[in-house]
Formats: sequence, C-alpha cells, structure tokens
Amino acid sequence: MTERSVTHATWTVERTYSASATRVFAAFAEKEQKARWFGGEDDASWEQVHWDLDFRVGGRERNEGRMKDGSAYTLESVYRDIVPDERIVYSYDMSFGGERISVSLSTIQLEPVDAGTRLTYTEQGAYLDGLDTPEQREEGTAQLLDALGASLDGAPANA
Repeated sequence: MTERSVTHATWTVERTYSASATRVFAAFAEKEQKARWFGGEDDASWEQVHWDLDFRVGGRERNEGRMKDGSAYTLESVYRDIVPDERIVYSYDMSFGGERISVSLSTIQLEPVDAGTRLTYTEQGAYLDGLDTPEQREEGTAQLLDALGASLDGAPANA
C-alpha cells in the first residue's frame, strides 16, 4: 500500500512582460493563444491527447497529454473568479499515470507597469504522497511563464 502524505506550500512567481494586460489576459482566456505557450503543438517534448477550455467563472479546463517518454499527465481546472485584464483564480488537480499528485488553488494577478504588465502567480498547493513537490511545480510554472513571455514577444502587438 502507498504511504500517504501531504505537503502544503504557498509560493509565488513573478514575470514582467512587454505587453498590455489585455494581451496577457487573452493568452490565458483564448484557446488558440494559450496553445502557443501551454504545451502547444510546437512543444517537442509534449504530445497533446485531449484539451477542452471553457474559460468563464464555473467553466472547466481539462488538459491530457504525454511526454515523449510516455509519462501521462492530466490537468483538471475549475475557474473560480475572473476579472478581465486583472485577475484569474482557479482550482486544479494534477494527475500522473492516473494517480492524483496535487490539488491547488492558483491566482494570477495582472498589473500594468511602465514596461508593460507584471504577472504575479501565487499557488497554494497540497502535494500528495510524495508524487510531486512544491519545488517541481514552481519550476514547471516558471518555465510555462517564460514560454508565455516568448509567445507574447512573437505575437502581433495590436491589442
């Protein structure tokens, strides 16, 4: 039998993007834009199996995929609060190989700054049974937010 444990942690990652809050918000809200940076088709290490995005309060996101080594991940989110161009709050479960590895509450705050937009991502997580750690999740989130920045840099600046 698996030994059960829970590690609780709260952590924050900040990034400043040279894009408006409207463009940064749209990169989360619009599936086509989110696909550019969130494990999209151009990511050589990731194979998308299934992805639904219903971006509204009470809406759900389900993202299933496999790493090239065959490792299967599933992300299931529920959007709890959305303030356009300012805030996104969602809860999500992460599973690996069919086992739940974490449950989290995440808040994305967008703040206009001289250089563009400051994004502050805060996660309050319960990391389960030693299958995931706060450090791994923080590192993965930082990489995703860097990918978001690269996507924004390559996107048309018409927003």
